[in-house]
Amino acid sequence: MTVLPPRRLLVPVADSVTVRNTVAYAIEQAESAAREGQQQVSLHLVAVASTRAVDPDAQTELGQAKDLLDRIEVWLDEDLGADPPSNLDVELGVIGADRYLFSPGDYADVILAYADEHSIERVVLDPEFNPGGTTPMLRPLEVELVRGDIDVETAPVERPARSTALARAATLPKYLTIFGASYLFYLLLSSYKPLDFLTGAITATIVTALLAPIAFSRQPSLTRVPGQFARMALYIPYLLKEIAIANLEIAYVVLHPSLPIDPEMVELEAAIWGDGPVTTLANSITLTPGTLTVSVSEQAFDIHSLTGSAREDLFDGGLERAVRFVFYGREAAAIPSPRERGQGDGDGTIESDIDDPEVADDD
Repeated sequence: MTVLPPRRLLVPVADSVTVRNTVAYAIEQAESAAREGQQQVSLHLVAVASTRAVDPDAQTELGQAKDLLDRIEVWLDEDLGADPPSNLDVELGVIGADRYLFSPGDYADVILAYADEHSIERVVLDPEFNPGGTTPMLRPLEVELVRGDIDVETAPVERPARSTALARAATLPKYLTIFGASYLFYLLLSSYKPLDFLTGAITATIVTALLAPIAFSRQPSLTRVPGQFARMALYIPYLLKEIAIANLEIAYVVLHPSLPIDPEMVELEAAIWGDGPVTTLANSITLTPGTLTVSVSEQAFDIHSLTGSAREDLFDGGLERAVRFVFYGREAAAIPSPRERGQGDGDGTIESDIDDPEVADDD
C-alpha cells in the first residue's frame, strides 16, 4: 500500500473584510482532504507582522496579530464542529516579527521561508491580503511567491465592491492652486524671457487640466494658500541653510581619520497632518545630509540617521516646526518639539497638543 505524503496548506492572514471567508475556504479544503484520504493534513494559519525593531508600537501590533489568531481559533471551532478529523492538524502563529518588512518581496521571503521550513506545498491567499496597511498588494505578492517551489492560489471568495475615486470634483480652488504652483515652478527653471512666460502658462494649463480632477485629498482654501506660499518662500532659505550645515557636519565625519559615524534607525512621530505637510517634511529630512526618510505611516516617520548629532537635530524639531509654520501658521509653530513631547529619550511616548491643524492656521 502506497502511503501518501502529508498535505500541508499555508494561509497568511491579516485583518481584512474577506479574511473570515478565506479562512472558511481553507478549513473546508483541509477538512475535505483529511476526510477523503488517510494521510495527515496540516493547516497553517499565520499572521504576518510587519513590526520594526525601532517601533515603540511593536507590542501593540503583535497584540493585534494575536487577537486575530484568537478570532480564527473561534472560527475553527465553528467550522470544524464537534467532530473534526483526527488526521487534521491546525497550527496558528505569527511570523516576520523579527524582520523589517517593506516591499511585497520582503513579505514573500518570510512566507516562503516558513513554507520551506514546514515543507508546505500550497499557499492560499486572501484576495484582500494587506498586512502592510497600504494598498492591496496581492498581485505583486503572487508574482514574488512564484520564486518558490510552491503552489499559490487566491481564495475564491466574494469581495466587497470597491469604487476607487480616481477622478474627484475639479473645483476652482484646485485649478488655481495647481496652475499657480505649476507656473511658478516652470518660471523657476526658465531664463525669464518673454517666450518663457507664454510657454509656462501653456504648460501650467495642461498640467492643471490633467491633475485637477485627481489632486488633493481635501479642497484647498484660497484664503490659506497665498499665506502658505508666502511662508514657503521663507522656508526654502531656512531649508537650504540646514542642508549646508548638515553638509559641513557630514564632510567633517567623512574626512575624520576615525570616521565617527553612528548609524541608527529611529522613529519620529511628527505633529503634522495632511498629504502636503507630510510629504514636505519627509523630503526635507531626506534632502538634509545625515538623515533619510525610509517610510511614512500616518504621522510616524522611520528615519535612518548617520550620526548622533543628526538625531539630535531631528528630535530638536527644527524642520518639523518650520513645516508646521508653512502649512498651519504661527500658532502651530509653537507646538512643543518632538523632544519636548517625550521623543528621542527612549520611552517612545508622544503627546499631541492640537487636534486639528485647521484651528491652528495663521490669522
